[in-house]
Amino acid sequence: MEIDLTHRPKLEGTAYGRVPATPEDLLTQVGPGTPCGEYLRRFWQPVMASNNVGSRPQKVRLLGEDLIVFRDGEGRPGLLYPHCMHRGSSLFYGKVEADGIRCCYHGWKFDVQGHCLEQPCEPNGGLNRALHRQPWYPVQDHYGLVWAYMGPPDKMPLIPRLDHMEPLGEGEQYFVLDNSVQSHADLNGPAVVPYSWLNINDNCMDPYHVYILHSNFSVSHFSNIFAVMPSVTWEEIDVGVLYNAVRKLPDGREMKRILTWIAPNMMVNPGMSSGPGGSLSIFTAVDDNHMRSFVVHKAKEGFKFLEGTPLSTMKPWTEMSLEERQAAPNDYEAQATQGAEGRANHSDEHLVRSDIGIGIQRRVLRREIEKVMRGEDPQNVAFTSGQEVLHVPSGNFFTETVA
Repeated sequence: MEIDLTHRPKLEGTAYGRVPATPEDLLTQVGPGTPCGEYLRRFWQPVMASNNVGSRPQKVRLLGEDLIVFRDGEGRPGLLYPHCMHRGSSLFYGKVEADGIRCCYHGWKFDVQGHCLEQPCEPNGGLNRALHRQPWYPVQDHYGLVWAYMGPPDKMPLIPRLDHMEPLGEGEQYFVLDNSVQSHADLNGPAVVPYSWLNINDNCMDPYHVYILHSNFSVSHFSNIFAVMPSVTWEEIDVGVLYNAVRKLPDGREMKRILTWIAPNMMVNPGMSSGPGGSLSIFTAVDDNHMRSFVVHKAKEGFKFLEGTPLSTMKPWTEMSLEERQAAPNDYEAQATQGAEGRANHSDEHLVRSDIGIGIQRRVLRREIEKVMRGEDPQNVAFTSGQEVLHVPSGNFFTETVA
């Protein structure tokens, strides 16, 4: 019997035969020797909150490298290659002393710049110890964070300063969060999250996700102000890119919100406060598939992150079930699922008009990476005092609308 195929439905747009999606390696591979990795190594990168670096050695991973961070007895921070240069034992099990860290295996001691100070099993404490040096990276305390420079020694710039972060006002201090709270809005959430630094970096120039994800999807994360559709323009500026989002509010006011992205991986977010400035966020690449975010506020004692927003009364992210996160997704759920193993499926993206800012931002990154590959200095590195101060136009500005 013949089968009648005349009524077989015509299927279009199915997933059959689709080409596997791929990330853009140029912007997401960050290990030593990769174009983006060498670009990011030309900048100071946060390691941890200063008050979390003490006399107990801690493991950290940064730009694809495993390291040990500690603070010696004199208060100096140190960042060393983790395996003792003598026989390879981990300095994670070392003992921190006044002038350095001592390996648990044979007692070799190194200062925060890797100089070998003692070799107790050798004659006279090591006659040639001055020839031995543990690999290390320069670090310094700044804005309540320990920062590291992991690039070419002859290219080390001044650590960046932002005009709105200084000076501290009376009673102010730097309030620091180093547990990627920007991803999950939970002070007890994980410090390292399983997706590329670029996923959250793209988020900077994406004001429309605030309108959908944070305001109109399932729950309101912030203020009902953001439930109003904004009119947005983007602009490349000296330090990076900004967006200007204008909202006409139901109470007759107009809100102009300026958010600044500073190349390569910093953002000044005005939050919900009125006026210029905002909190500083830095998005550090742990490796190709993991990142860590840091937030610094200028605030007076008693400051509480996200106080007065719906997030402060919601169930903490770490206590939510998968079903509860599904019902009320936040940045983590959106950004951690953009592609396999944490890197977005860039080849599958369909960027449209509302993604103009992301397009500009990525174009800047590609341009600056290419400059470093040619041996040039990238944007926002400075070697002369005063030039490391970056101007940031961020802020929320309210005006009465004219009838």
